[in-house]
Amino acid sequence: MLDRTGRRPLGAALLALSALLAGLGWAPGAAALDSRYRDADGDLVADPPEDPARWVDPPTLVFTYTPAEDPSLYARIFAELVDHLARRTGRKVQFLQVQSNAAMVEAMRAGRLHVAGFNPGTTPLAVACAGFVPFAMMAARDGSFGYRMEIVTHPGSGITKVEDLRGKTLAFTAETSNSGYKAPSAILRDRFGLVAGRDYTPVFSGKHDNSILGVVHRDYPAAAIADSIRNRMIARNMIRAEDLVVIFRSDPFPTSAFGHAHDLHPELARRIGEALFDFPWEGTEFAREFAKHDPPLERFVPIRFAETYAIVREIDRALGVRYECR
Repeated sequence: MLDRTGRRPLGAALLALSALLAGLGWAPGAAALDSRYRDADGDLVADPPEDPARWVDPPTLVFTYTPAEDPSLYARIFAELVDHLARRTGRKVQFLQVQSNAAMVEAMRAGRLHVAGFNPGTTPLAVACAGFVPFAMMAARDGSFGYRMEIVTHPGSGITKVEDLRGKTLAFTAETSNSGYKAPSAILRDRFGLVAGRDYTPVFSGKHDNSILGVVHRDYPAAAIADSIRNRMIARNMIRAEDLVVIFRSDPFPTSAFGHAHDLHPELARRIGEALFDFPWEGTEFAREFAKHDPPLERFVPIRFAETYAIVREIDRALGVRYECR
């Protein structure tokens, strides 16, 4: 069912994707939690420690967002949200600039990161290995969303359809990325019979913007990316729309998951949730940045990890991904 914008709301889109994957023989998978965490209520995320003495109540909250692009750029974009979070919690809030998704997971697991926005592909790993408790994601005002995986090439590459990738090099971002690696790998294998290392040569750029610029500058003949990042780079005049040719676009996936460490004091965790849901978007740099998505992201909506990110766990299961915590 389409909404008035012609897009499927979150629930309908996830059901459609689940049906597609079920048709390929994929069954829903659960991210098994590391032994240091417990899940008594069966919601697939870590419960708070039973002993209140183990609840963390820091004077300074450390926050970060998935390093899809320049971390210093996001420090500026998120400044208004960070200030709002500080006011609503009564704590100092520090934006942590990280260079990789793995660094985010490690920081939360070690207790150095309290609040975060993990990209969809890393979210199950963060839940399983770092005690991440996702509770919100960004969506359009009507609840619809538009984050899709794309495979792009440059004009004149000779690649006009997915099958033309055979014998070519395809740039991925990182192995933890949903749109930058997991989803395209699974779709290329199961829908098109193209297996990495056999039918095409995979390389890793590290970030979506690296992959996009690599295709634009013809360092890579093709790349798997998130359309939201391509759109933002066009809006910032970093690239032109005509620099890229889209040869495949997936159905929509959930956007980045926002949440907190499982061992935060429950009252502090409650205030963090309230801060995100009552953040005044209008007129902020934050709103202008995420309005560049298609559709524009205009508010935080509540999520349930077990349901919202089932599609991501299914792709991980299809790829044989294991959440090994160290």
